[in-house]
Amino acid sequence: MKVAGLGFKGDVTLASLREALLAAGGAEGLAAVATVSDKADADALKQLARECGVPIKAVPADVLACIDTPTESKRVAEKFGTGSVAEAAALAAAGPHARLIATRVVSQDRTATAAIAEGDGA
Repeated sequence: MKVAGLGFKGDVTLASLREALLAAGGAEGLAAVATVSDKADADALKQLARECGVPIKAVPADVLACIDTPTESKRVAEKFGTGSVAEAAALAAAGPHARLIATRVVSQDRTATAAIAEGDGA
């Protein structure tokens, strides 16, 4: 199962999410997109999921906080307890023994990040 994890600011646009996803490797073969639970209902994310034809997996913040990530944003670490929401969400949603196949990339306007993981599913 291949999952794209997405982290983003509240004012993110569909274009920024799409740009980050494309930079991470694109939507081909994705089974889902994932993010922290409190952002899973964001309009731009719902639009991206519809565009890609995949469901959104909401990952609780306390689950993300337990996941070590290869990249780290100081701001994200202070707020969520993990280095990257995108990487942690991708790993959590892809299931046990998941591994990142694309580490966090950031959109040009710095409002969206994306990472992709592969795993056995949850």
